[in-house]
Amino acid sequence: MTKKERVKRAIGRQGPDRVPLLFFNRNREASDIILIDVVRHFTGPGENQSEWGFTWERRDDTMGQSHAPLIRSWRDFVHFDFPDPGDQTRFRQVNETMNRFGDRYYIASLVLTGFTIMTFLRGFAETLEDLYIAPAQLSRLADAVFEFEIDIIRQLKPQGFDAVAFYDDWGDQNNLLISPQKWREFFRPRYERQFRIAHEQGLQVYFHSCGMVYDIIADLIDIGVDMLNISQPNLYDIEQLGEKFGGATCFVCPVSYQTTSIHGDRSDICAEAKRLINNLGCHNGGFIGYVEAYESIGLSEDNYQHCIDAFRMYGDYKRNG
Repeated sequence: MTKKERVKRAIGRQGPDRVPLLFFNRNREASDIILIDVVRHFTGPGENQSEWGFTWERRDDTMGQSHAPLIRSWRDFVHFDFPDPGDQTRFRQVNETMNRFGDRYYIASLVLTGFTIMTFLRGFAETLEDLYIAPAQLSRLADAVFEFEIDIIRQLKPQGFDAVAFYDDWGDQNNLLISPQKWREFFRPRYERQFRIAHEQGLQVYFHSCGMVYDIIADLIDIGVDMLNISQPNLYDIEQLGEKFGGATCFVCPVSYQTTSIHGDRSDICAEAKRLINNLGCHNGGFIGYVEAYESIGLSEDNYQHCIDAFRMYGDYKRNG
């Protein structure tokens, strides 16, 4: 079974030979999935400039935050210089990368999307306030951001991509950042249009969100998310998640990098990987293991290797017992 076929079978719950693995920032040669950025968020000296115009502020080796909002008032929006989705230089690494890795499942990464971009441009608190006090103005910003992404989505299939990845953090440690009702009113229709267009282009949809987003998982599945990347499985009741949504989408999860992969030992990591696979990946597929080197938040080299070993050990269904 090729790596691409393995991923497609896992997503479609069609019996992959083992759980596919997505290596995010190391060991990409071992990954079944290759992500390629198609939005230029880390350019210029120090990789601190986004094509959206904001600069990154970092205090460590993490991604950082935008330095300051660019749309301080709605007068600024009128004169804002939006990036060009038709700039073909965004694809200049695609052929080289695909030639290097060969037959893999390729995802075009939009890197940061939707609501997250809105907060970087307008400011986090301001964006939340505008949902209630200036919804018409915020709608104009949302439409501009989401349409930029749609314009890129329409260009991806001829480049050889299998899917498109959205990255939008919607939860804190306990709840959604806004009410589910407000999310459904303002954001769901915009995502639904994006996902529909992606599917019409022959692309599958990968959606990442940090935090507790249980309240909108059913919505995300309903509007077309094929792969749901839950990055903090420690926040969830995994058994409940499997009972409610297992077999309805393909979950993409790491061993929790808030807890287990940082503070646990090999046995803890193996136990969590097995639990994830047994509850989310027991539907003739439906699970992809996610591995990322997170030295910046305390992931040791030993535990990084333990995460890989655990997904390989329990992802081999013949040996998983």
